[in-house]
Amino acid sequence: MKRILALALILSLASCKNDDGNDPVGPKPDAPKSISYSIINTYPHDTSSYTQGLLIYKGELYEGTGNYGFSKLRKVDLKTGKAIQEISLDSMYFGEGVTILNDTIYQLTWKEKKVFAYTLKDFKKVKEFFIDTEGWGLTTDGKNLIVSTGGSDLYFYEPTNFQLIKTQTVTDAGSPSFNLNELEFIDGFVYANQYQYPYVFKINPETGQIVAKIDLNKMWDRVKAIDPHAEVPNGIAYDSATKKIYVTGKLWPELYEVQFSQ
Repeated sequence: MKRILALALILSLASCKNDDGNDPVGPKPDAPKSISYSIINTYPHDTSSYTQGLLIYKGELYEGTGNYGFSKLRKVDLKTGKAIQEISLDSMYFGEGVTILNDTIYQLTWKEKKVFAYTLKDFKKVKEFFIDTEGWGLTTDGKNLIVSTGGSDLYFYEPTNFQLIKTQTVTDAGSPSFNLNELEFIDGFVYANQYQYPYVFKINPETGQIVAKIDLNKMWDRVKAIDPHAEVPNGIAYDSATKKIYVTGKLWPELYEVQFSQ
């Protein structure tokens, strides 16, 4: 009986010790701050392009598009929205994110677990890699290739052989995020569209923490008013030379140069 009373006393004291409001595992991470944006310029965008990847490389705009039978890799005239150069993927492939590293273009596929590598000049396919996951978004930090798969993780790959280097879980105020899609690397941070939502996340790639969010609701409403067939926001491109950022979406009639508040 004495042992039971002693145990009850110990548990009671332990409970009282944690009732002071302090979390024994530490403070909860800060919620992401809000970043506003302004539209600087508006350009036409091909409404047949189911945009999966968007980037600027050496001043030129490149786009990867999806849907079976309609997936393409395109070099696009920014001012007209028309393709300067393009190739179509075989109808068995659903094209996904694209990026360019060291004059090599990389393009993911969705469920087919293939990554294609092309020459920059003529879009000649020179390599195929196997990836043991779905492919969604793709970018580069200048050294690694960074992949999203529609979940809460970023995957870092070695570009010459597509071997996995590390996996980084992305968190929103301490909880795993979800639906990470198209990616862009901007000044040390990974920016990611959240599929089916109007948000762009600014992610610290070292910690996985979402440090800020951009809400594109008003832009999306504008696009849907122009063309009700337009789908979700998807596509972020950054011109490191001019510091300009561009965004668009799947089947959107417009592409926007934007400025984010910091």
